[in-house]
Amino acid sequence: MMTTRIHDMPVYAARTDRVEASLYNLWRRARLKLDMPLRIELPGLKQMVLILEEDSWVVVDQCQYDLPVLAWVDFQDTGRTTLHTPVICTMNYYHYMAGHLREKVLARMGEALESRLSEPVSASAKNPGSGDRQ
Repeated sequence: MMTTRIHDMPVYAARTDRVEASLYNLWRRARLKLDMPLRIELPGLKQMVLILEEDSWVVVDQCQYDLPVLAWVDFQDTGRTTLHTPVICTMNYYHYMAGHLREKVLARMGEALESRLSEPVSASAKNPGSGDRQ
């Protein structure tokens, strides 16, 4: 289910990007264990929030009704045979200054996912009754 408006918004620029395998694998684990879409606050980035969906990562401006600013889409993971190599994707820029957010967002995303995945399984988790399985 798409919750962001990335398909309704014009793209300022689109570039090929590489996502480090460790972060991509962390997101894959989160997709299995946490409810999606997942909203992650981005401390130090004012009104920006990261929304993780089943098929994309979207930075939005929550003061502008979740207007997309930056998005990672079209992950090229089909037929992926190794867990240690970076994953190619497309990065959509919806604002001319969006490139300055990339590294900060990825760092905060990794921290937030590590934290949430290390929390005890709650009743609202995706796999209720899975016990201590990780």
